[in-house]
Amino acid sequence: MAKAFFRLQKFLRRTQFLLFFLTAAYLMAGSLLLLQRTRLVIQQGSRGTSANQALPVPEEMAGVGLVDPRTLQNPSPRLLVGMDAMQEPALDQRHSPRWLVSRNSELRQLRRRWFHRFISDQEPMQTAGLKAMKHTAEHKGTYVGCFSDDSRERTLKGAVFYDLRKMTVSHCQEACAERAYTYAGLAYGAECYCGNKLPATASKPEECNSECKGEKGSVCGGVNRLSVYRVEELRTGARRRRNVIYRGCFRAPENLTDTFPASLIQPNLTVEMCSEFCSKKEFPLAVIRGRECYCGYPTGRFSLHDGADGLFCSGTHNAEGKYCLVYQTPVQDTRCTDRKFLTTKSKVFVALSSFPGAGNTWARHLIEHATGYYTGSYYFDGALYNKGFKGEKDHWRSRRTICVKTHESGKTEIEMFDSAILLIRNPYKSLMAEFNRKYAGHLGYATDRNWKSKEWPDFVNSYASWWASHVLDWLKFGKRLLVVHYEDLKRSLIPKLKEMVEFLNMTVTEDRLLCVENNRDGNFKRSGAKQKDFEPFTQEMKDLINRYILTVDEALRGRNFTGLPREYVPR
Repeated sequence: MAKAFFRLQKFLRRTQFLLFFLTAAYLMAGSLLLLQRTRLVIQQGSRGTSANQALPVPEEMAGVGLVDPRTLQNPSPRLLVGMDAMQEPALDQRHSPRWLVSRNSELRQLRRRWFHRFISDQEPMQTAGLKAMKHTAEHKGTYVGCFSDDSRERTLKGAVFYDLRKMTVSHCQEACAERAYTYAGLAYGAECYCGNKLPATASKPEECNSECKGEKGSVCGGVNRLSVYRVEELRTGARRRRNVIYRGCFRAPENLTDTFPASLIQPNLTVEMCSEFCSKKEFPLAVIRGRECYCGYPTGRFSLHDGADGLFCSGTHNAEGKYCLVYQTPVQDTRCTDRKFLTTKSKVFVALSSFPGAGNTWARHLIEHATGYYTGSYYFDGALYNKGFKGEKDHWRSRRTICVKTHESGKTEIEMFDSAILLIRNPYKSLMAEFNRKYAGHLGYATDRNWKSKEWPDFVNSYASWWASHVLDWLKFGKRLLVVHYEDLKRSLIPKLKEMVEFLNMTVTEDRLLCVENNRDGNFKRSGAKQKDFEPFTQEMKDLINRYILTVDEALRGRNFTGLPREYVPR
């Protein structure tokens, strides 16, 4: 009896384990199926909302406007003209600003579709570029040794590059060689530093023990350690970036020796001689006055803001040597490239809010280099993280970043933040930039086929209303706002960047701001062939967008902010 009971007990235990295993397998299979179906739905939904489906207005909201009711108590003539224009029967009332309601459920669905597509999109152009680099970067320089490195005092003080997924020794060497550097150093398995000078003593070889992120079996430095290679010449046919950029003719400072750290006097001095000399000294500026060559940085004494007529630098007009020629060398200005997370949690939770395509990534680049602190993101973009935006992987509520990127709108999403920098860009430019990103990544351009497809008009009909509602929601629910127009930031970079930094309760030196200006483009300026000269916007699209522009302009003025720049309309 006891033996039979023991067998039964053993059988039940096995059955229990089997049931548990089958249940777990069933749940996992169901989860995978659900994820697959969800992704399919998202992909189908991301193809764009047709004009007939774009944000219909409930009948009970037909008379509701977007402008804050407080601004309608004493409406300006311009506002009244705009409201009359909205009621013109010639235009489709479904697409007028009258039905733009921030809490519209379908608008929120559009934002969610954008978010899901955003995190699942691949970077076709960038991936292709990485594959090409993998096959072409074959040469390897001479290994010099393992050297110590400190974020406060870099061993290699030249250009800095990141690729937190696919860094290899060859990629780093080629990047440094293209920019005329002698040495390439790798750290943390993913960071690349370039320079022309090395310290006298090296570290122990075993201290460089981090495997390269994109190359198994290869060593890419370590923690505060650099694996340094002497860069060999690029093989025949490789693209060089040793070009020298002419910055202009400027009045020379009173004492050039005090202003510029390095100098050279050379008979028959040429631009190439001076640029090569300054590049080896790791300075971004080469300054020529007669047979004198000076190297340095933009500073308060020599800011490069007040250029002179080029005639003043010619021999006959510059006999007294009051003017000088300035050239940009291939060397990167690294006075503002150091960045880190906040050492203590920020007491003020600040958003950097914009519509997609409005220059948020560029603004983050400027803020990070001006303040020296990383910016965070409500989303996760692997392409940005791989290129050095380390705040992408930090939780957006960690408060370890100086501000947090977001494209969200709506009362709940906005009131989570204590304050916000609201970045606004011309909707025509924003729509085109986001369409380019959607089809060609951060650095490419959509093809003619994309622009002429049905996707483009559907995209405009859906996203144009989002541009307007995004600004209006932040004006309505934002607690403390700094409104920055993208166009003003481009025209007057340092004054506007100062405003943004002060809004973030930070203080920076003038030299650091001048360094940011010298590195203003960052790594995400679009390159390659632009679209052909054609007008992608039909008259119907322009009528739709211009109405939104008028509505947003009136809302800004109603909140005592500067209205939209004049270049937005008419178009």
